[in-house]
Amino acid sequence: MSNDTRRAFSAGIAATAWSSQRILGANDRVRIGLIGCGGRGRGLWRTFLRKPMVEPVAACDVYEPNLNRAIQASEGKAAGFRDFRRLLERKDIDAVIVAAPDHWHALQTVFACRAGKDVYVEKPLCLMPSEGRAMVDAARRYNRIVQVGSQQRSGVHYAHAIELIRGGAIGAVHHITTHWTRNMMPGFRPLEIGPELPPTLDWDMWLGPAPKVAFDPFRCLYNYRWFKSYSGGQMTNWGAHSLDIARWALGAKAPDAVASFGARFAIHDGGETPDVQQTIYSFPNCVVSWVSREISAGNTTLLDFHGTKGTMTLTREGFTVAPEVWTGAGTNSKDAAMSPLKETGGNLDSLHVDNFLACMKSRQRPNADIEEGHRTAVMCQLGNAAMRTGRVLRWDPDKETVIGDGEANRVLHWDYRPPWSLSE
Repeated sequence: MSNDTRRAFSAGIAATAWSSQRILGANDRVRIGLIGCGGRGRGLWRTFLRKPMVEPVAACDVYEPNLNRAIQASEGKAAGFRDFRRLLERKDIDAVIVAAPDHWHALQTVFACRAGKDVYVEKPLCLMPSEGRAMVDAARRYNRIVQVGSQQRSGVHYAHAIELIRGGAIGAVHHITTHWTRNMMPGFRPLEIGPELPPTLDWDMWLGPAPKVAFDPFRCLYNYRWFKSYSGGQMTNWGAHSLDIARWALGAKAPDAVASFGARFAIHDGGETPDVQQTIYSFPNCVVSWVSREISAGNTTLLDFHGTKGTMTLTREGFTVAPEVWTGAGTNSKDAAMSPLKETGGNLDSLHVDNFLACMKSRQRPNADIEEGHRTAVMCQLGNAAMRTGRVLRWDPDKETVIGDGEANRVLHWDYRPPWSLSE
């Protein structure tokens, strides 16, 4: 990418952020509700409330301490609710942030669209492909702006990186490696709630569409991620970020084939999702690998694009390109195949919220539109399904089904606990 193109793109991103604040100013307030007031929800809440055009109206959580924290963050301006349906009944709310546990995302997004609200929904989008398709259909049917919380899609340096890769600046890319690693030995435990169900938590409402089980403090708050009824482990947590960028760079709807292996080898805390998992995605002309590891940090680099001329390491802080040296037959030089590159990044949450607010006004599709979020969620869901079945899965992106594998399709489906339903 030329310096002129770079400057033009940066100016475009800046103009989008500036115009959202200019158009949606003091005389055109955006009234926001928050559903799910845990750590990530409150973080997004604070980002939204720093925008001068945003007005907090209501917050909802089934756990009273989290709800109170969100109300406090709004300086007492937000009304509190324990049932998100009551929040959605408010006519003075323009948009909602959906940041409840993952198994709630589909219901709350679809219900919000029906209620005429635009939605900023956290990733991972949902637990199964049919939920994601229902979310896309609801957004389109009710003409709603739905931004998925894949904030890297609004990063200027991410967009520059995609342009460089697609333009051949680092040569042909036939291999992408991505991972999330850390050392959480000997495991996780409940940090806030004791063994007895507190009166401040509505457990049945927390479970919602998930199977009925006895109260377990380890299943809620942050640790819900390690239970397949509520989430998909790091495959859907961090995988939803890194694999989204890999798929964006490839310009692909879905992989041709998926294989995955993993288990909970060393962490024995009651969780279900793997502490080590490796997933391989086959795309036309490219192999993408994803590794999650909770038992050894090692090199925590998140995303590498291996080009024939250079290797790009892409993180939220920026990217670097290390030149490759061709040493094969017929080469007579040790010269690098390209010059090194480096660019800094950051401010992703704020830019992503700016994009959402601007699209609420323009009614244009946002950077992380619900359709793109759905396609990336399917990648993650296929990874977990391939691991659970122990087979290579082939996906039909048009019919949205695994080809010739009934068991895998059953793994990718679950029935909601009554009375919850996505049907009207």
